[in-house]
Amino acid sequence: MSSVTDRYDPLDTEVLRDPYPVLAELRMREPVFWHAGMDSWALTRYADSVRVLRDHESFARDLRRTGGTVPEPSLSVQTLDPPQQSRVRSLFMSALRAQDLTAVEDRARIVVRERLDQLVGGGPFDVMAEIAVPLSVAVVADLLGVEPPPYGEFAAVSDAIMRSMDGGLNPALVEPGRIARQQLSDLVDSWFASSARPGLLAHARQAAAPDSDALARLYVKNTARVMFQGGYSTMAAAVGNAVHTLLAHPGTLERMRDRSLLATGVDELVRFDGPVQGTTRTAVRSCRIGGVDIAPGQKVVPLFAAANRDPAAFTQADELMLDRTPKRHLGYGWGPHACIGTTVAQAGLRALVAALNEHPARLATVGEGVRRRTATMRAFDTLPAALLP
Repeated sequence: MSSVTDRYDPLDTEVLRDPYPVLAELRMREPVFWHAGMDSWALTRYADSVRVLRDHESFARDLRRTGGTVPEPSLSVQTLDPPQQSRVRSLFMSALRAQDLTAVEDRARIVVRERLDQLVGGGPFDVMAEIAVPLSVAVVADLLGVEPPPYGEFAAVSDAIMRSMDGGLNPALVEPGRIARQQLSDLVDSWFASSARPGLLAHARQAAAPDSDALARLYVKNTARVMFQGGYSTMAAAVGNAVHTLLAHPGTLERMRDRSLLATGVDELVRFDGPVQGTTRTAVRSCRIGGVDIAPGQKVVPLFAAANRDPAAFTQADELMLDRTPKRHLGYGWGPHACIGTTVAQAGLRALVAALNEHPARLATVGEGVRRRTATMRAFDTLPAALLP
């Protein structure tokens, strides 16, 4: 009989549909286990995951610290470690705080309302193509202050980049991801050269001025690319997961008409079925986690999906509780590599929920969605729904 660790294949159809039962069994029986496919130690407990994400001195994101290489196009706030990362992260966080996020959220709500007006009474539609993609592109472009690229073209580029994050499980995904990153880099270069709109990019351009050193300009441009693609893909996945959860829990959407439940409820939707399933770090020195000895150079993967359902961290962890007392989940990561655009993603989800509740039509499910066959990002390829007048 196979062990539970043998049965955990993140790309298995049943695991893609619902990973939480097998993750719960792993958390109970073998909370730190070796996964041959990922060539990594996998962590299922919240406390162990937070420890690794916090301790950048012992666990590296930057592979150069453990003898590896990082291609220049990948050198960004997400691949650098403190203290080298600190300057560029501080720049982008300061630029983010300077933006009017309330206005971004208000404009996002208008985008959703307009999409709903076009869809109502028209029969079944795909939530991902008709709502998640347009909303996510619009919000991230609005934040950065750039012209939104064509939805379909950008979705294809982003999809190739997102799939390449599973290159360890399928090496054939690496080269298409590299090409897509270059395409996106070219787009970002054009923004730096010509975009005059106010927004986060305008602040970043100042740091990439001609008198800045070349490495600083490289980090800033790469981070702008990562923010656009990462913000888009994370938000689009979160939108699909949130809509699926709302449809699977009748009455939940209506309850979130209560403004006091909107903020905590949106946060809970991400904890309950978040977009990012895990991340990788490499041990810099020998350490021990959960009774397991980790050797220098070995990879460690905190599984966010498991940590966010850990009953040691969250009461009734498998239940959707809109008024859950705030406790920091790992839906967007933790520590110096947490998603920079978390507040913007949450604003986009609030706009979605508010617009759905404001619209006179009722959102209804019309069939099963198809999960995207990716391990790092939990997302739908298609999610059918209808708006009933």
